[in-house]
Amino acid sequence: MKTFITTLVITLLFSCQHTAQISKEQQRVINSEPIEVPIEKGKARAYFASGCFWCVEAIYESVKGVEEVINGYSGGHTKNPTYESSNTGRTGHAEAVEIIYDPNAVSFATLVDIYFASQNPTQVNGQGPDHGSQYRSIIFYQNDVQKSIIETKKANLAQKLNATIAAEIYPFQKFWVGEDYHQNYERLHPNQSYIKNVSIPRLRRFQAKMPEVLKANH
Repeated sequence: MKTFITTLVITLLFSCQHTAQISKEQQRVINSEPIEVPIEKGKARAYFASGCFWCVEAIYESVKGVEEVINGYSGGHTKNPTYESSNTGRTGHAEAVEIIYDPNAVSFATLVDIYFASQNPTQVNGQGPDHGSQYRSIIFYQNDVQKSIIETKKANLAQKLNATIAAEIYPFQKFWVGEDYHQNYERLHPNQSYIKNVSIPRLRRFQAKMPEVLKANH
């Protein structure tokens, strides 16, 4: 028992020191100037974190004007994050998506509306059964206009629900593309248990809320 207690104290001390270090590094990320991704061939890019990226990918790929959604990691302070490293909660990264879209067909403001409509906006550090900082909600802005849109919509939703909205607002810095096996996951694995029990029901709930933004085949 003494050995256990000593080990526990040492572990806690190390964890506190490590958390403080991460917090300081994360603050640098939060305080950074946003990086704006240029429009290429008429397509813009937006970045969101909202729980499991398998779920978020399927939601945005059902939206008119969205050309492609890529799963990956963003919001942290380490380079080259992986699924395994982000799951430790020590990288600062969250599972995130890169949305490639036609801004003439769907606006950034609408993408933010979709973001809030497709999640439990008051759940902290997770969505549904997924818990941990790697599943936290983050909206990334690339310029002051996007930041203003996000802040206004978040404030309006907080007032409407009379609740605290969990989504953090970060300046976009870099998106790290996830492993190949995470891409198009719901489409390629429709019978996987998580997809059947969590991802597809979440997609259907969103589609019922905002049918006007859906592609014809959804």
